[in-house]
Amino acid sequence: MQFKGRTVAAFVLLTMAASVLVTLTLADRWIALGSSGSPADVAASESAGQEGLSEKELSKLNTVMALIETKYFREVDRAKVIDGAVTGMMGALGDPYSVYMEKQVAQHFSESIEGSFTGIGAGVALKDGKITIESAIKGSPAERAGILPNDVLLTVNGEKLDGTSLTDAVAKIRGPKGSKVKLTIQREGVSQPVHLTIVRDDIDYETVFAHLRSDGVGIIEIRQFSMNTGERFTEELASLEKQGMKGLIIDVRGNPGGVLPVVVSVAQPFVPKGQPIVQVEDKSGHREKTLSAGGGKKYPIAVLMNKGSASASEVLAGALQEEAHAVLVGETSFGKGTVQVSYEKAMADGSLIKMTIAKWLTPLGNWVHEKGLKPDVQVLLPDYYTVVRMSKTKTLVRDSIDEDTKSLQIMLGGLGYKVDRKDGYYSADTEAQVKAFQKAAGLPITGKTDKNTAQKIEDQLGQQIKEDKNDTQLNKAVHVLQQKLSAAS
Repeated sequence: MQFKGRTVAAFVLLTMAASVLVTLTLADRWIALGSSGSPADVAASESAGQEGLSEKELSKLNTVMALIETKYFREVDRAKVIDGAVTGMMGALGDPYSVYMEKQVAQHFSESIEGSFTGIGAGVALKDGKITIESAIKGSPAERAGILPNDVLLTVNGEKLDGTSLTDAVAKIRGPKGSKVKLTIQREGVSQPVHLTIVRDDIDYETVFAHLRSDGVGIIEIRQFSMNTGERFTEELASLEKQGMKGLIIDVRGNPGGVLPVVVSVAQPFVPKGQPIVQVEDKSGHREKTLSAGGGKKYPIAVLMNKGSASASEVLAGALQEEAHAVLVGETSFGKGTVQVSYEKAMADGSLIKMTIAKWLTPLGNWVHEKGLKPDVQVLLPDYYTVVRMSKTKTLVRDSIDEDTKSLQIMLGGLGYKVDRKDGYYSADTEAQVKAFQKAAGLPITGKTDKNTAQKIEDQLGQQIKEDKNDTQLNKAVHVLQQKLSAAS
């Protein structure tokens, strides 16, 4: 249960279908700067052989359409059939990041790149035919509800998602601010499905948050690489340096990615001039390097990442590790090493095709896809950071066995209560610790975990997680920088 959410997070939501982990996207064409500094089109649209449909292929599709319109036993929505055909073409690629978006979904996708929107603040992809969470942004409703990377969505408001397209799944999850959506998810390592109720909310435009610690260590948190992120990062970095910053932590935990030119602009000040920030390789094996025009920094840098750090976040982490001597702290990142381009103008009707056109590599040529970047210093958060929230649909009592009891025990342990087990059996000791909590919280002392007790436990744990002093990954990153500063003095 990622309770941590110091501020409302930014971008990527489950109202926006396949946009999640939008790596490296611009409308209609992504342009990389080649080593010469001139634009190099890496979209690789020039495919060998025939382009478009042959007469035979076109005839086949027309025949099917004619049969549907003349022989099918019900009236059909022609536009819906066409959309289904295009969706099927993209699905046949077997690539979770190559998708067709109908007009309304495409509009939400564009909003996610440009600014704020309403949703639950998570991203999804279709993996092995399953609607799968890729990341929940810090501070978003999804994160507060306990959504984690690789959670598989089973139902939305009671409707099964088996065989559902990504676009249709997102449409079911989408809704106005303040409305609720009930999700059932399957989580690795959890025997029973997890039931969550999430209240949709505005996902804020702001993507960059910064502050300077009293010891001179600056922290800049980047929640997504959207169109305004580069400018905001530059402003906050300049402010920290003006205040006498001695070392910098860049926090991209839970950051699902974004626009490639933006992450390049963020990395540039730290990578020495002429050194590569990222490489992009097309299907023919041709590579284009984007070289830095920056000058590098003398102070030490650490990058905080976790399994929700993906795409553009990994571009930044890889570039700073290999070219700016940054230390990566936290967990192995998500592992998304492909580049997508969104084609909207070509569709001409407001719909959009987002398609993988290349893979990206780190400056040294490493491909992180489905592997992720390994941290230099691995630090795992305590189990209570990612524990599944209690459903609160029933009162938990002694001598029962329940997944909610397992969550209860983990949460009590996180709050400092000494439970004897964390396996879901409501033991006499669990009951005693619940009584101790109820006494301290001013609740009726019953030893039973009713809805009020469960909510109070979650609220207290949420407050604890929000405090930087309890963030073991952040504290380790600070320690690493302090060691480097001591060694340099």
